[in-house]
Amino acid sequence: MESESTVTTCYRHSKVESHVRCVRCDRYICPDCMRAAAVGHQCPECVKEGVRSIRQARTAFGGRITTAPVVTYVLIGLNVLAYLGELVRPAIEDRFAMLGAGLRDASGGHYLWQYPYPSGWHAEGVVGGQWERLLTGAFLHLPPTQGTFGILHIVMNMVSLWNIGRGVEAQLGRVRYLALYLLSALGGSVLVLLLAPGTPTVGASGAIFGLGAAYYVMAKRLGADMSTVNRFMAGLLVWLLISAGLTSWQGHLGGLLAGGLVTLVYAYVPRGPRRGMIQTAACLGLLVLLVLLTVGKVTELTG
Repeated sequence: MESESTVTTCYRHSKVESHVRCVRCDRYICPDCMRAAAVGHQCPECVKEGVRSIRQARTAFGGRITTAPVVTYVLIGLNVLAYLGELVRPAIEDRFAMLGAGLRDASGGHYLWQYPYPSGWHAEGVVGGQWERLLTGAFLHLPPTQGTFGILHIVMNMVSLWNIGRGVEAQLGRVRYLALYLLSALGGSVLVLLLAPGTPTVGASGAIFGLGAAYYVMAKRLGADMSTVNRFMAGLLVWLLISAGLTSWQGHLGGLLAGGLVTLVYAYVPRGPRRGMIQTAACLGLLVLLVLLTVGKVTELTG
């Protein structure tokens, strides 16, 4: 007497007969569920689990490898949107430009800082509690008819951000790159507060100088041909000197120093499971230092 053979079906499709097993979990899978493996086939769940267990590729600085400079695109977009907002409503620049210390009277007039100030006047800028200016000023630019450069101010900055930012973001990864950019912008604003608190400033130049410093440190760390890099840095430093008479050199220098410090940590912390934690701690440490410098200067200005 012959025994009846057992019919096996796919674990996902119970009505589909199957005679192939997943090489990882040993469950039966039908042709629709088969995923080719190095040997045999796997089921969809095992394939997903395998992808999760594969370590993500990292750059020499610990960042995840990305295919598109998304953060650079977003930063350029934010700068352009802010500029369009300024054109529609010029008061935006007046309210959100970086300003360490200034005075405003009851009619809205602006005056240089003095302390104590007359009754009925109000402090404006960082000393007036408007700490957001430390960052918002880095996303604003001069109107088309104002200053030495006019509309070229934002054009030159965005072209520089496009040219430098893409390469830096590709090496650092999105999170580290964004932290570098914001800390560079903040570093520029803090140096403006320390050295020229009464001077209103706008522009992404401080952050871009920070990216320039990062570009140099990374090239040095990777053993790149430094001849081209040195020419780039020489041009950046020459512009820093020229800007002393045309723009806020304090913002440029502050961004350069902050960006250089952050990238030195990114570049030279030894590889290992704690590298990301050390890099994060260094960024937070710089942030705390900048906050303490700001508090100290505000305390000095307000007596």
